[in-house]
Amino acid sequence: MRYLFAPLLATLACTVFPAIAADITYSVQEVNFPGDNFTQLLGINNAGTIAGFHGAAVAQGFTLTLPNNFVSQNFPGSAQSMAIAINNAGSTAGIYMDNAGFTHGYTDIGGTFLTVDSPGTIFNQALGINDNNETVGYFAADTAGQTGQQAYSQMGGKFTNINTLLPPTNQNSQAVGLNNAGTVVGFYLPTAATSIGFLDKNGVISTIDPFGSTFTQALGINNNGEIVGFYVDGNGVQHGYTDINGTFASFDPAGSANTTINGLNDLGQIVGFATIGDNTVGFVGSPSPEPTPLALAGLGLLAFAWFFRRVRAGR
Repeated sequence: MRYLFAPLLATLACTVFPAIAADITYSVQEVNFPGDNFTQLLGINNAGTIAGFHGAAVAQGFTLTLPNNFVSQNFPGSAQSMAIAINNAGSTAGIYMDNAGFTHGYTDIGGTFLTVDSPGTIFNQALGINDNNETVGYFAADTAGQTGQQAYSQMGGKFTNINTLLPPTNQNSQAVGLNNAGTVVGFYLPTAATSIGFLDKNGVISTIDPFGSTFTQALGINNNGEIVGFYVDGNGVQHGYTDINGTFASFDPAGSANTTINGLNDLGQIVGFATIGDNTVGFVGSPSPEPTPLALAGLGLLAFAWFFRRVRAGR
């Protein structure tokens, strides 16, 4: 996953292709935290409240109500903190680093912060939360979080290891998003140079691989089963993607050299971040279906390598 400025909100053009299931375009707002050139928007709920963080060197979490109401959210006493996901009640899941340099997952449910670490592990990140306050994330075998990553889900302090459902040869895995049905998306690394998205539905794993990419990650899923993430094309360029009922569409905000879509809500709004010039810029995309025959026929709306060494792709 990844990473606010006198809130600059601009409507941008974007590229979406090939949207076979429907002609969907997006009205895109660019978001920068005041005074910072590094902003990541990572989760959005149905009310349009967004979770994210800013700061490439010292990460600080926030929630955002558009157009520019940023509210700081940091785990109490932490050295660095990120808000990663938000549910429809406004509860969040995220990551913090303590003053000793150890990385932990956390939840903020109704204003109560709790550390969410799998027992006996040394490195944790909480990356998704649904309306039942079930979370997903991963733990790792070393303090840097680079090796032995294992995806899990967690509910009421009980952890379920998703990694055991994945191919035994995978080197790292992360569970990143889930919906209210408990369906989980994430990714695993078959080799150090390849990444494959996965869907865990009631313990049955299927792969998510847009456009035959050898490097892709599934990062968010909504209650309609729509999925978002990113993939790397044959030229090494990273694009965001949407997966609507099995139909993939590529997405890049105008001017982006590198795009990640990290979350979406049930209305089809997407959030993520892009490299534009020298800045890491957050964005919000709101779907605008074109009045084509397909759309009129009833087709619906398209609904970290970060400092903690979240091995976004193991790269």
